[in-house]
Amino acid sequence: MSPNHFAHRLLPLLAGLALLGGLPPAAVAQNSSQDQLPEMGTAAQEALSLEDENRIGRMVMRNLREGGLVLDDPEVHEYIQSLGLRLSSLAQDGNRDFNFFVVRDPAINAFALPGGFVGIHSGLMLETRNESELAGVLAHEVAHVTQRHIARGLEAQSRANLMSTAAVLAAILIGAAGGGGSDATMGAITAAQSMAAQASINFTRENEYEADRIGIGVLASAGFDPNAMPAFFDTMFRRTQLGPDRVPELLRTHPVTSNRIAESKDRALQYPPVSVKDSLSYSLMKERIRVLLIARNGDPGEYYKALGDNAADLSLAQTYGMGLAQLYGNEAAAAERTFEGLRREYPEVMAFHTALGQAELAAGDTKAALETLEKARELAPRNVPVTVRYGEALMQAGRPKRAHEVLLDLFNNVPPTQEQIRLTAMAANAAGDVADAYSYMAEYHLMGGDLMLAINQLELALSVPGITDVQRSKFVARLKEVREWLPKERNRSKRPDEKQPPDQRPGG
Repeated sequence: MSPNHFAHRLLPLLAGLALLGGLPPAAVAQNSSQDQLPEMGTAAQEALSLEDENRIGRMVMRNLREGGLVLDDPEVHEYIQSLGLRLSSLAQDGNRDFNFFVVRDPAINAFALPGGFVGIHSGLMLETRNESELAGVLAHEVAHVTQRHIARGLEAQSRANLMSTAAVLAAILIGAAGGGGSDATMGAITAAQSMAAQASINFTRENEYEADRIGIGVLASAGFDPNAMPAFFDTMFRRTQLGPDRVPELLRTHPVTSNRIAESKDRALQYPPVSVKDSLSYSLMKERIRVLLIARNGDPGEYYKALGDNAADLSLAQTYGMGLAQLYGNEAAAAERTFEGLRREYPEVMAFHTALGQAELAAGDTKAALETLEKARELAPRNVPVTVRYGEALMQAGRPKRAHEVLLDLFNNVPPTQEQIRLTAMAANAAGDVADAYSYMAEYHLMGGDLMLAINQLELALSVPGITDVQRSKFVARLKEVREWLPKERNRSKRPDEKQPPDQRPGG
């Protein structure tokens, strides 16, 4: 979806950092040691390589995460990543990785970042009426990535410096998930608009039609209803008739017209009709997101009380949501009863196991929580949410050594998220495995695109007394590898007198 609209309403974090740090916005990409932008040449029409796109995407993701805008919840992430990969695996030849995530934002919107990062706003997921509609939005965004619309947009900016354009792109896309409203925010927006005057990236009408065409094909191939994409856009489009204040953000990013909707409907009709049943995970994760969002500023229990006094009238997903509302509303005992009943009736649903374990922990029954989560691990070995919740429970029980073992096994066998890596580092540090903790934090920063901090962590790992020859060989090899990724002018180690920033130590 087109990123150019974001500057008019949201905080471009990159420009904001420049203002707060005393740097002019245009200097961020060139002067910040934190933002490892790639060397992309001087000709603006030169397209980004896939590696360049990935590095920019990681930089943007780091800022999103630092701004608290990424919903780092194991259960939600597992669902959205699984759904996204189901679609992206059918949309390209396997030459790029995709990462899907949910943004803490009530706006009905979604966006694609360079490097295969696709964000879905929590408001959009709650607004979808079925799983095919959600999959339709994801498929559209996947098509923007596979067709390299961002790189093609950069290539078209013949008068702009490519480095500055990349920085503007990052600022605008970061703003996609912001919710700024303060005076400082408005000042940053003004600065970003000025910075972007000659370098905004616009997805053309042709880009959107192309993403629709490819997305609908992917949707059908994945077994979803291809009519769901135009149906969702049509529903959003009808809201525009209710007044300008009711226009969803999706339509601000999407130049949706009646012609475009009609064309997408015609294309969807080319595929045979299908009857699609929503997965239980879709319904459960919608309720989980609802509770997690409301719990930040209010009482999620009120929402479920408004559905009726009789719990028997609630759907399975709503009962799960009610249990989460009890959990986050400091009613741990009630949550235990709710989730115990759900687990007993549906033992194959891992979300009920992890929720029960969380409730037991909240109630102070650590032994019961460990038993619940150990049983879940037997049923679903290396299931990410189960393993993460088990690791958290072990940490709370004062068993960091075991937590390190469990989380390391997951780390070595399943591609981890940044938060999983951070939790593994915290467990290792608490267990006294300090060198390993530093090495995990190096991986954490690598995933965030910060090569200098990754180098710093590996150097700290090598400085820990008593490390084994195996550890030393591993850290040295990784350090050499990371240094080779740096641009030439940054390909140097930190000076001996440079100290570790306090907040970058494991668990900091």
